[in-house]
Amino acid sequence: KAPELPILERRNWLIHLHYIRKDYETCKAVIKEQLHETQGMCEYAVYVQALIMRLEGKIQQSLELFQSCAILNPKSSDNLKQVARSLFLLGKHKAAIEVYNEAARLNQKDWEISHNLGVCYIYTKDFRSAEEQLNLALQLNKHDLTYMMLGKIHLLQGDTEKAIDVYKSAVEYVSIHNLTFKHTCFILFLGKYQKAFEHLGNALTYDPNNFKAILAAGSMMQTHGDYDVAMNKYRVAAYSVPESPPLWNNIGMCFFGKKKYVAAISCLKRANYLSPFDWKILYNLGLVHLTMQQYASAFHFLSAAINLRPRMSELYMLLAVTFLTNLKNN
Repeated sequence: KAPELPILERRNWLIHLHYIRKDYETCKAVIKEQLHETQGMCEYAVYVQALIMRLEGKIQQSLELFQSCAILNPKSSDNLKQVARSLFLLGKHKAAIEVYNEAARLNQKDWEISHNLGVCYIYTKDFRSAEEQLNLALQLNKHDLTYMMLGKIHLLQGDTEKAIDVYKSAVEYVSIHNLTFKHTCFILFLGKYQKAFEHLGNALTYDPNNFKAILAAGSMMQTHGDYDVAMNKYRVAAYSVPESPPLWNNIGMCFFGKKKYVAAISCLKRANYLSPFDWKILYNLGLVHLTMQQYASAFHFLSAAINLRPRMSELYMLLAVTFLTNLKNN
């Protein structure tokens, strides 16, 4: 005869089964029965109930339940990590740091603790401590998320060169195929055309249909006046993401560069339809209409852009040109 499981753990397997199947209502019913039988002393049942509460957006209730787990089993670093996570989600970053440090004393070689401590320190603007914790996390596990956060610290401190070094290391150690880091390197190298294009080319080698990389490559070509080459890139991107506002905005400005103003307005209006509150699209529409001497339409789009970006001086300049030119013609 199979041995009877202790009453505290009797339904743990069933709770786990329903939880991983995402059958949360049944899972909560089983948890309720288990907690009733054990008078609330089943750690696993309380733990899973807290996880479900967090998924439902009830962060404060999940925090209280995870704190109960920590009381039931004070030597569990997992319980403390979940308490700290709930505190972080509530915006209590200093309190989360204290709990993560307590968890670290129980388990000094946990990548998740060191990484999350680094993230918490970023929110408290203690960049030195954040960098220390993230470097410690990388010693335990060379994870792409940690590289991203470490690069972010250097960018927040205005040290672009260090950020680039971090992202280069990420490509080397995490995955040479990781397009996130290659694309980020491209963005940081924008002031250095050759290096930027090199990183972008590497990204496209591994994934020729990557939308972000294609859009970035097209933008660079467009900036240097290669409108036809840029348009060829955008055609490829249009197959995968046909409803992208930035894509149609760029196509419109390619037509503008080629002095095909009607086509430019058509594409820009499609971009505006997809993203009506994008001030850049409105700015470009105002510019094209102004070029075509359609002053009323230019005024309409530039005014809309100013409402979204009231501190953008270039918008006021174009609006002033619209008024002056219109006055001159009248």
